[in-house]
Amino acid sequence: MPQTNRLFDRETAAVAIAYTLVVDGTYLIEAVRLHLSAAGGAVEDFTIANNAGAGAAYDVVFSTTAMNLVTDVHWLPERPVPLTDGDVLTIAYANTNLRTYGLEVVYRQET
Repeated sequence: MPQTNRLFDRETAAVAIAYTLVVDGTYLIEAVRLHLSAAGGAVEDFTIANNAGAGAAYDVVFSTTAMNLVTDVHWLPERPVPLTDGDVLTIAYANTNLRTYGLEVVYRQET
């Protein structure tokens, strides 16, 4: 049975979000959490997606949330989402109004 290690990537700032997690092996994405210091204000989307290592035909957007009236997003898939070698988890938000944010990505790396 494979061993798993739960990992937490965290970042905070008051700039646009352009987070990437480059997969080396097999990762299971368990959750993504975002908190803004105030509602986003501008009509902009917070997007979680996979840029598939197998090619653009396999790219997938997992979640899109309009942030104009929102301060918190908790994306919790029904089951952990597997990503494999060459995949890139991308998280983006323009954050035009420069809200301070806390972003957390929870995942497991199978070994």
